[in-house]
Amino acid sequence: MDVGVLTVALANESIEDTFSYLSDLGVGAVELGCGGFVGDPHLPREKYLDDEEAQSELQSLLDDNDLYISALATHNNPLHPVEDQAAEADEELREAIRLASQLDVDAVTTFSGLPAGGPDDSVPNWITAPWPNEHHEAHEYQWNEVAIPYWQELEAYADDYDVDIAIEMHPNMLVYEPHGMLELREETGDRMGANFDPSHLFWQDIDITDAIRLLGQEDAIHHFHAKDTKVYDANAREKGVLDTTPYTEEIDRSWLFRSIGYGHGETFWKDVVSTLRMVEYDGALSIEHEDSLTSSKEGLEKAIDVLDRAVFETNPGDAYWA
Repeated sequence: MDVGVLTVALANESIEDTFSYLSDLGVGAVELGCGGFVGDPHLPREKYLDDEEAQSELQSLLDDNDLYISALATHNNPLHPVEDQAAEADEELREAIRLASQLDVDAVTTFSGLPAGGPDDSVPNWITAPWPNEHHEAHEYQWNEVAIPYWQELEAYADDYDVDIAIEMHPNMLVYEPHGMLELREETGDRMGANFDPSHLFWQDIDITDAIRLLGQEDAIHHFHAKDTKVYDANAREKGVLDTTPYTEEIDRSWLFRSIGYGHGETFWKDVVSTLRMVEYDGALSIEHEDSLTSSKEGLEKAIDVLDRAVFETNPGDAYWA
């Protein structure tokens, strides 16, 4: 496993300075945004797609800094009920898949998207309970009429380019927990899997290592986001964890995204790394910084420090004691 970084946190830095900075910190991999909510500060598709010269320059820059690309990121909502918004997200995703193939990158990270609750609605609808019954019916519509047909087509498209689609299980998206991830994979194919991000699962009270085992034993983890969350019980005891308080009103929130080590300690992250090894995940641990209590660089540097001590640098030998 390599420590990696989603470079969106360094969007104000040039790609040259970003790669040099991360290389000096001992980072081995970068995840590059190329559209959607994460933007494209270091990998605009119009510059790199189908341009062998630009791609060669990028590869040289990676080589000079002993880096590789773990995934391309384009997080958006291709299931949006507003046709223009869905079409834009779909184009971003398809172009990201093509670009990943051209760059010999294994995976594109994205969201499952979220449809409306019915064909005549114009706002995505995140349904978290089956009653009243119209919510159950809307949920069935979202899966059977919208999500499954779309992702069956996209899974086949990605397979044509030998690229995996790594879905980040995220609130306000149709797939937000591991069983939904497995359901989508079963309805589509093996190209569909998880961009496993613990930060969105912590506050749902999902056990992270159990979820890694569940998905990993199905070979359904295509990428991993290293990102922490802290639940603040004083607030959660009063209002629960479905919290619409803005992220920047930290003292009033039930939970916050935190830098690695500030939500859960080093022992926990060593357990995560060990469980990932048990299920034979050997990709990058891509740090995503979204901690509003510290700067991007400090958050990244502290996260790298924890993960450097957690990851194994060698492969296990024979179990001579067994």
